[in-house]
This record gives sequence, structure tokens and C-alpha cells, in this order.
Amino acid sequence: MPSKRRLRWAALPLGIASVALLSGCTTTQLHGFLPGFVDDGTPATNHTDMVAGLWVNSWIVLLAVGVITWGLMLWSVIAYRRRKGQSGLPVQLRYNMPVEIFYTIVPLILVVGFFAFTARDQNTLETQYENPDVSITAYGKQWAWDFQYNGEREDNSDAVYSMGVQAKATSDGYDLQDVPTLYLPVNKTVKIDLRSRDVIHSFWIIDFLYKKDMYLGRENEWSFTPTREGTYEGKCAELCGEYHSAMLFNVKVVSEAEYEDYLDSLRSAGDVGDISDLSRLQNLNTAGAEGNE
Repeated sequence: MPSKRRLRWAALPLGIASVALLSGCTTTQLHGFLPGFVDDGTPATNHTDMVAGLWVNSWIVLLAVGVITWGLMLWSVIAYRRRKGQSGLPVQLRYNMPVEIFYTIVPLILVVGFFAFTARDQNTLETQYENPDVSITAYGKQWAWDFQYNGEREDNSDAVYSMGVQAKATSDGYDLQDVPTLYLPVNKTVKIDLRSRDVIHSFWIIDFLYKKDMYLGRENEWSFTPTREGTYEGKCAELCGEYHSAMLFNVKVVSEAEYEDYLDSLRSAGDVGDISDLSRLQNLNTAGAEGNE
């Protein structure tokens, strides 16, 4: 039997190789190639690191379970294969209590563990800001988005808004230049009320690693803090009709000054008031908004 000293010397090169391999990984690789990060490691929101950590750790555990399971299957195939000169079935074993307890307890521990960590993170993600710096209402409609930047008055008569039209098809996809754009100030708490004007939609900002559904006649909310300036892509993640794939939008996280300048530009254009009482604003594939139905 090898001595402990020999085992330590054998493990040393393995440890050095592991450290070297991990240190050579980029931020994207360390986060499982998920979006939402740049090379310096800055996440897109205050929750992005947590969501990525849940996914990556889950993948590691499941990969370990898969490797062990595949290894045992391969070992069984080799160890219990039929040898030359043998015939019939091998000896059949039943009621191996240690093995049965093992394959009952281990999956139970995995399920409980996944549930506990998921519930913990979901509780954080679903905690809403009571007094956010920015309050926005996002309306999903077939097949575009309206964004209302809520004001201080209770009736939102001082709110400003932007009305969106669906993305126009091009030869290689969709033109993202004229799609609805949501502006957010960096490092400010944001609460978005999510509402639908017609069918079920799903509000998904890809790099934020989270999405929430929008229902007709029911409010849904999402609170977070954007932590990195930049432009991000968003889309509807719920099949909602013929032009579901064209229901795209952009998110621009900007400085507070640029955010206020954008709101001023909406006021100057006369886009002021509450748009919650509008019904579905239909958008055709080749035209812009036609009007309220």
C-alpha cells in the first residue's frame, strides 16, 4: 500500500495542473459560457453572478453524477461480460440493501439540494424594491413593446413613454436599429411592472439571465440593479403568435445624466401621460403601428 508521502507527491502535480488550467480560463469560461459578463468580470446586474453560480454549480454536480454513472455502467459491461465457453445468464442477485439504499438516498439528497439552492436564489430574485430609484411599466403586445417611465404623480400624468413597433425582417434576420429601446440608469435600483395588452408574453433580457411572464389583466414585477453600461438584446420568450420571433427590443444601460436626457427628449416630443388604458396596438409585418383596436 503506498505511503501517505507518496500520495501527497502524486497529488501535487495534479493540483498544480488544475490551478494552471483554471487560471487560464476567461471570465466567460468560468461562468459556463453564459452571457452577462465581460472579460473584467463585471456582471450585467446585481443578480447575474448569483444566477450564473447556480447554473454552473448545478452543471458541475450533474456532470460528476453522469461520469460516475457512465463509469459504473462501463465497468459492469466489462466485468460481467460473457466469457468464452460460458452460456446462459450470470448469477442473478436480488435485495442488495446497501446498493438499494445508496441509489435511493443519493438522488434524494441531490433533489433536496437543488431545490434548497434554487429556492434560496429565487427568493432573492423575487424580492421587490419598495422604493426604487426608477419605476417603469413594460407592456407586451403583438408584436412589440411599450415602455412607460412612471412619474411622481399618483395618476402618472407626468409619466413619459415610448411606443414600439415590431422588428422589420431583413435577408439575414431582423433589423435591430428601430426596435423598441428601454433605457436604464447604471447602479440605480429599478422596478419594472410587467403587463400584457393581449396574450401571454415573456420579458427576457438575455444578458440579465432572467425572464418573467406577462399576463393580460395581471401584474408581474421584476426588481434589479443594472451594474454595467452597455446595450443588451431582449426578446419575448413565450410563443405569442405569428410574428413572435419579431418581438425584439434593446436595453441601454447608461449614466444617470444620459438617462435624464432621454426622458427630457420624450417630454419634448410630447410623449407624456399614462398609457395603461390602451388596448392592443396591432403591428403588421411591413408597417408600423396602425392604431388602437
